[in-house]
Amino acid sequence: MATTNVMRILEKLGIPFTSREYAYDEDDLSGVHAAEALGLPPEQVFKTLVAAGDKTPHCVFIIPVAEELDLKKCAAAGGNKRVELIHVRELQPLTGYIRGGCSPIGMKKKLPTFLDETALLFDFISVSAGQRGVQVCLSPDDLMRAADAKAADLIRY
Repeated sequence: MATTNVMRILEKLGIPFTSREYAYDEDDLSGVHAAEALGLPPEQVFKTLVAAGDKTPHCVFIIPVAEELDLKKCAAAGGNKRVELIHVRELQPLTGYIRGGCSPIGMKKKLPTFLDETALLFDFISVSAGQRGVQVCLSPDDLMRAADAKAADLIRY
């Protein structure tokens, strides 16, 4: 397995992690597929979404793969009145990552980042290692440190 920039950042920060590789499917880049391929429950595998706000240009939200963002909660967390997800074509120029391989760690620009509070229920969670088919597993606290993220209630119930 190749070392990704995300892994190099975690190593530099002294953050313990494990990496896992899986066969991804171009026709199904969903996080639920990733969770199944990794043999992890979907509530323990997190996806990274980027939204544009009316006050802050962009915010990053990290939520369980089977869940949906609550845009009102996300707006409040980021100090906005409203937010909307960016178009997939905006993702790579803004973050340096492509759809299905977007990590909250090591983005091109430092953006306000929020981790759904359900992550704190687990000893470790899994997020993208910055390329399709590769994940890193680490503690939620370590992810928040590496991504300079805050915990917040972000998902729709």
